[in-house]
Formats: sequence, C-alpha cells, structure tokens
Amino acid sequence: MDLQLSERRASGTTPQTPVYIQEPQKLILNLSKSRSWIVITQLCGINFISSFSSGLLTIGLPTIATALDLSDSLLVWPTSVSSLTSGSCLLIAGSLADVLGPRRVSLVGCLFIAIFVIACGLARSGIELILFRAFQGIGSALFIPSAVSMVSTNIEHGRPRNLGFAFIFLAYPLGYGLGLVLGGIFVNTVGWRVGFFAGGATGFFFFLVGIWTLPKDPKMALAENVKQRLSTEIDWVGALMASICIATFSYVLARLSADATNFKKATNIGLLVFTLALALVFPAWMQFRQKQQKVALMPNSLWKKKSFTSLLSAIETSVRLLPQVAIGTGLCVLSGMLINKISVLAALLTLTILCAIAPLLMAIADPGWPYWYCEFWAQLLTPLSVDVTLTIGTLIVTEIFPTKTQALAGAVFNTFSQLGISIGLCILSVISTNVTNKSRYTDARSPQALLEGYRASFWALFAWTLASFVIGIVGLRNIGKIGGKKD
Repeated sequence: MDLQLSERRASGTTPQTPVYIQEPQKLILNLSKSRSWIVITQLCGINFISSFSSGLLTIGLPTIATALDLSDSLLVWPTSVSSLTSGSCLLIAGSLADVLGPRRVSLVGCLFIAIFVIACGLARSGIELILFRAFQGIGSALFIPSAVSMVSTNIEHGRPRNLGFAFIFLAYPLGYGLGLVLGGIFVNTVGWRVGFFAGGATGFFFFLVGIWTLPKDPKMALAENVKQRLSTEIDWVGALMASICIATFSYVLARLSADATNFKKATNIGLLVFTLALALVFPAWMQFRQKQQKVALMPNSLWKKKSFTSLLSAIETSVRLLPQVAIGTGLCVLSGMLINKISVLAALLTLTILCAIAPLLMAIADPGWPYWYCEFWAQLLTPLSVDVTLTIGTLIVTEIFPTKTQALAGAVFNTFSQLGISIGLCILSVISTNVTNKSRYTDARSPQALLEGYRASFWALFAWTLASFVIGIVGLRNIGKIGGKKD
C-alpha cells in the first residue's frame, strides 16, 4: 500500500515534504459483491435525493416564489446557488476526503444534504431558501468526491466498478425527473413543502444506511499527526484560489443568465477581470509548488494528458438542458456493463454524432408540425453522448490520479462539470435573449420572437456538439479500452 507519512517518520526517512508512492491495485481490499451493491445503492440514493430536490424546486418555483415573496431579481438564485457553492467547494472537499477518509467526509455531506433539503421546506422567506440551497450545495461537494473515492478504491475493477460509476450518474436524471413529476403533484395537492420533507426524510434514511454499510476509513492518527497531514498534504492556497475563481465566475455567469445587460455593470466587469487574473496566477502557483517539491492541487502536467482535457468540454453538461430519463437509464447501465469491451473513441464519436442530431431537429422544427416529427426523436437522441461520457470521464480521471488521491480526482472532474453547466446555460441564455430582443417582432415576449431565440440556441448547441466531436478525435484517439479488470 502507499507508504504513509507516519510510517516514514517512524523510520527516520521522512523528507521535509510529502512523498507519494502509488500502491499496486492488487493490494486494495475489495468489498464482497453483496456489500458492494449495498454501498452503491446508498451512494446512488443520496445523489437521487439531491437531484430530486432540484427537480422539485424547478417545477414548483413559481408557486414557491409567490409563497415566499421572492423578488424577480432573485428568481435565478434558488436553482443556481447550490451549483455555485458545490462547484466552489469540490476541490477542497476532495482534498479533505483523501486525508481524513472518504467515509467520514461522505457522511457529513449526506447529513448536510438531508438537513438542508428539509430546511428548504421550512423556509419562511426567499433569502432563507437561497441560504439553505447554498448549504445543500456544500453537502453535495462533500459527498461527490468521497463517493468517487469509495467506488474507485473499494470495488473490484472491471464491470462492478464501471457499473458503480454508471449508477451514481444514473441517479441524477432519475432523481431530477421524479422531482419534476412528483413536484407538480405536490404543488397541486398537499403543497410544495411536503415534497422537501419527504425528500429530506429519505435522505436521513440513506444517511443511516451509510453509517452501517460504508467501508470504514483507516484509524485516525494522533491529532498532531492529522494536523500535520492537513498542512502538508493539501495545497490550501491552490484550493482557495481555485474555489474563489470558480465561485466568482459562477456568480457572474448567473447574473448574466438572468439578464445579459448585467455585463455592462462595473461590478461584474471587475469580477470577471479578477477571475481572469486568478486563472492566470493558478498555473504559476502549481509550477511553484512542484519546484518546491510540495503537493500541487492540479499539477500542470495533468493538462498534457489529452484524454483528460478533451473530456472537459462543457457540451457534456450543457446538453443536459433536455435530460431524458428513459434513454439515460439504459445508457448508464450499458456503459457500465460494456465499456471495458469496446473502443472508447468509436463509442463516443458515434454517440456524439447521433446526439448532435437532437438540437438540429429542434432548430428546424415547426410548431405546427406533429410532436412525432421532430421533438420526439430529439428527446430520444439528446442524452446519447452525455450519459456515456460521464461514466467514461470518471474512469479516465480516476486512472490518471494516484490511488491516494481518488477523492480529489472525483472533485476535479465534477468541478469542470459544474463549470460546464454554468458556461453552457449562460451562453445559451445570452444567445436566446439577444436574438429574441433583436427579432423583427415588436413584442419581445411574443411566441414568434421567443421561437427565434430558441432556434438560435439550438443551432449554437448543434455547433457545440460538433466541436466536441472534433475534440474527441484529437484527445481520445490513443485511449483504447478502459475499465478492464485488474489482476
């Protein structure tokens, strides 16, 4: 196994800075098949509840906004603030999970999610709802990288591990879809608050299941040793720099999504300049840490791996504007079962081309045509590339990172996914709004004017998907097969 720093100190061979030696995969203790599936079910359950609450909020927002007297200027924040806080905290949470243990960090995240989903149902004002959603995002940040680490290091390589990642991502569209359906029922019958109470109570159930079933972390060393590990094994400056950069960027994108004219405000321009400056300083700090032979949050050498950079295209998340639960379910299962038997490049390129047809159909669709002409086929084709890419991307990233930093690997991949969501939604919103406002129709709120904006967004999404096809050809051409069983 990895030589722990405490063992190296005891032998008197500890250098001044941490040295990581990757452990052989065959020495990792795998869980039994039955225990593995219980663990996967618990992780999927928490993801399901988190996305369920988002679906419930989406469908019930008009009613919720009226009940809580939420002003129009704040309407975007209940849905976007959780992504902002989650994306900002992922890297720090992943680093903490690698040092303190993924089980400990995951359970804290599970508890946060359960508590604050219920708190959303107790909210008395719009500000309270936004605050509770922000804390729920922090809980998600604590949970996600820990979940990736537990699957990566405790479940047998090959099909069981591949399916584990696939099912975790499957929980997102399933939970969101059920939240949309049940949310509409709750809003029209017993009230939207009951939906949050039910979701939070189910979250508490999965939290208790986690206490019983999640694989235990190694015993904690003395407090002094833990403190020293936290100070030496985590790049705190880099993590804070990245978190502030992501939070600021996400905030500005949320403001622009609400109203494109916000870009003209001095505050937003200043924040964008600040974000750009931090983004330029970050790789310099990584280089400095490596020269000092200290732990770097995201070593610059990582960006030289084309299989990593090509998977961070924002298309994989922005395409999720039209999530389709049925197709997504089948693809997640199939990707987990078959990914180790097929060519990654061939699978992704084929599915990406098919996926590109979806926005093309929506761009040319005529409102007067029957639903089955274009819209039906677009909804079937939309998730083809996305759900497979999420599973493949996680497998690639966890294989690139050392075994000791699997939680950080999950945090890195999900951080870029969160950025993809923010960037994709913002760009499409700006395109749609600008085209609508400049349309030939006097009333910008008329169906004809709105349709022109929507068409422009679909054309942009079509071009974006084709761009991801080109990125895949360049970045994944030598990747071969992944997710095979380790001897």
